[in-house]
Amino acid sequence: MPSTSPRVLVIGAGTGGLALAHGLVRAGIDVQVFERDALRTEGLHGYRVGIDPDGSRALHALLPPDLYDTFVATQARAPRWFNMLTEQLHEVLAIELPVETDPVESEKSVSRMTLRQVLMTGLEDVIKFGKEFTGFEQHADGTVTAHFADGSSAIGDLLVGADGVGSRVRKQYLPQARQEDTGIIAIAGKLPISEESTSLVPPRVFQGISMIQAPKGYFCILHVMEFKWDRSGKIKNGIGGTDAELIEIWPGLQFDNTRDYINWGFSASADKFPADVMQRRGADLARLVEEMTPDWHPNLRRLFELTDPSTCFPVNIKTSVPLDPWSASNVTLIGDAIHTMTPGRGVGANTALRDAVLLCARIIDVADGRLAVVEAVGRYEAKMIKYGFDAVLKSREQMTDEGPMHKPIVGRLVLGLMRTAMRVTNHVRPLKDRMSRSMLAYRGAGRDDADFVLPTRTSRSVTQPSKAKVEHDARGLTSQGSR
Repeated sequence: MPSTSPRVLVIGAGTGGLALAHGLVRAGIDVQVFERDALRTEGLHGYRVGIDPDGSRALHALLPPDLYDTFVATQARAPRWFNMLTEQLHEVLAIELPVETDPVESEKSVSRMTLRQVLMTGLEDVIKFGKEFTGFEQHADGTVTAHFADGSSAIGDLLVGADGVGSRVRKQYLPQARQEDTGIIAIAGKLPISEESTSLVPPRVFQGISMIQAPKGYFCILHVMEFKWDRSGKIKNGIGGTDAELIEIWPGLQFDNTRDYINWGFSASADKFPADVMQRRGADLARLVEEMTPDWHPNLRRLFELTDPSTCFPVNIKTSVPLDPWSASNVTLIGDAIHTMTPGRGVGANTALRDAVLLCARIIDVADGRLAVVEAVGRYEAKMIKYGFDAVLKSREQMTDEGPMHKPIVGRLVLGLMRTAMRVTNHVRPLKDRMSRSMLAYRGAGRDDADFVLPTRTSRSVTQPSKAKVEHDARGLTSQGSR
């Protein structure tokens, strides 16, 4: 089969779509990314995301080396503790997390906005902003046309839907694909780290990731995110020289308003919330969480009170319904566009990155003449459907109103038994060590390493941008936004 470089159209500048674009650019393959937001700084892109070793392996394979180093440098301080607490801030379980120094084989705590800015770096000529996708047409000659709300269009050989939970690509391409409510609603918010907010939580909570499980099936998670730059965007004292240099020349910082914060997420079954909760915004949502937790520790309720109203939003937690395999074509999907999952296991972004590196490898096979487009998509989808929907089902088990914790009487009994078991584990070292190993093993263990390796291009030589070029781009990039 002769080599031919396919033209790839990516709909959506999210985590998976941008990572895929980087891999294709590095391989010398023509790719364009179409993003609905009008500007690089637009959009609320969520708060913390945990990038596990799988996600890091994918990014390491896809990104230019200097940009991967920037990704590592811009992560938040790694959590030192995993805590389970009562609503009175009493410790139920505390597991000390290992200090990981390997830049790839490690868990990373990342701001979603910062990750997005890292992934946009170097793709300034690839991303087209203000492009609201409306539909596509597949043609007899094997090409596909994407249409946009402004009347423009683009023609390619492969269309990749990376447009998230409400994917328009999926709705047209796989109309049989369904999502269903889990019966869980969450409210998220964040507040700046200050002397007062720091004093409101125990030291292990400030230094870790903490989960609160309370009566009525109420659940709250706390993340503390500290970065290597201060409120003004200047590099903090004591940061390693290499990290400081990378951050100083990173153009994405001028578009990133991420600063040190405490992020919380409160969730419960939908029947516990007012009927209009999804229409509420801002301070009204923070007050609602306070009203729903009158018996919680005053420090937790004060955290809700101190929350920046502009950061509060409600989420109706949905999940994909697994599909039977479909016939491959020159349209495919990655990430939430095909396998939306609950945050129950924290693997949504990592699964999207796995999609990106796997699909990138198959597109390289097309470019080097080893596969045709449809055959390449078929091979990608055969794997993605299996691991993607497996992750969907496992994540759903962790976050559904069908769980006993949400039942009026049984829930209290289950909560009591769980707390007792956790307290015993907390005081019995062999049990605690076993739980720690099990928890860490899930995050990036038991995968097929071949899924994270890109084929070496055989039909052309590919050059990587040098550190000098990245620095030059950083200094010259001034027109798209500001901190």
